[in-house]
Amino acid sequence: MALKFVDELDLEDKKVLARFDFNVPLSPEGKITDTTRIDLALPTIKFILEAGCDKLILMSHLGRPKGEVKKEFSLEPVATYLADQLGEDVVLTESATDRGIKTLLELNETKIVLLENLRFHKEETANDHEFAKLLASYGDVYINDAFGTAHRKHASTYEINAFFKGNAAGGFLLKKEIDALSKIINKPEKPFIAITGGAKVSDKIKIIESLLVSVDSLIVGGAMAYPFLKAKGYKVGKSLCSDDDVELAKKLLMHQYASKILLPVDHIVSDSVEGNPETINDVNIPEDKMGLDIGPETLAVFCNKIDGAKTLLWNGPMGLFENAHYSKGTLGIAQAMSTDTGYTLVGGGDSVAAVKKSGLASKMNHVSTGGGASLEYIESGSLPGIQALKFGIN
Repeated sequence: MALKFVDELDLEDKKVLARFDFNVPLSPEGKITDTTRIDLALPTIKFILEAGCDKLILMSHLGRPKGEVKKEFSLEPVATYLADQLGEDVVLTESATDRGIKTLLELNETKIVLLENLRFHKEETANDHEFAKLLASYGDVYINDAFGTAHRKHASTYEINAFFKGNAAGGFLLKKEIDALSKIINKPEKPFIAITGGAKVSDKIKIIESLLVSVDSLIVGGAMAYPFLKAKGYKVGKSLCSDDDVELAKKLLMHQYASKILLPVDHIVSDSVEGNPETINDVNIPEDKMGLDIGPETLAVFCNKIDGAKTLLWNGPMGLFENAHYSKGTLGIAQAMSTDTGYTLVGGGDSVAAVKKSGLASKMNHVSTGGGASLEYIESGSLPGIQALKFGIN
């Protein structure tokens, strides 16, 4: 069964219940510091409104309030920003279960309603059936455009599908993500190079195992490289490196395709995170130093491998890129990818932040909004929220 999208449903005079990912970063004063996630939702929202819906009920979470009402996680800044972008009033409810919502939805003057943070209710993350049933009662049609939460079995992304058989569809952002990630999963053009970094091997072991089968080379940088280097007998000094990750790295180095793994040959180090940078022209790191970025020779080797790739996947920085002293490796990878003529996909929170910092995001074919969801999709070929949207649930 093919997954339906928003432009395949009749939305005229319907109450449309739509799940988005408005989990935007806020300043301590409650101002949105990056509106990207809301901006990416606007095409779907505008389409629904232009299709003549009776009401549009928007749902999202924000932050991790853990089932408690916490004012700092209110969606009020999101409601204000949406109203400004759409040129229409956006009514924010007191809660997602407010008794007044049904009445609100009968008022002619109300067009767009935003439910307050779903995660103020512990039932959301518990995938509670009755909570999903109440949410479902607000709409005739359900749209899921929250790719970033589609890997979670939550009430608003999973259980809710039980109440919309034949009346559920994906939004345009969901479609864009699926189309982009399918290029990585379904016979990617060769050479296919994956670049992975970040902190922990344990967080990405499944994706690494999955990628080793399909890639031509797997570049490993950032803190993730140190357990691999230690597992191979090299010294890593005070670098971030847990015993558990070293054991996982040893297993991966025994994989039948382990020869595809490419590791750093030199490093930018310091005696602390705040310390001054020093280049070590060797694989081994002195015992009083910690690795904080890949070295210049490693960057050259990695960029040479990237050059001419037909498919490139990047997940995870090459070092502590937030500090200018240790950003050369990460920004160098971004630069190399931006000039490659193959298909380039950036997935994962830190990689997305890095590519934005580099100013080269527009040069990539796709910058995923999904973080963990994009990795899980590559690993398994689908996500619970997408499966439920496609087939419904019993």
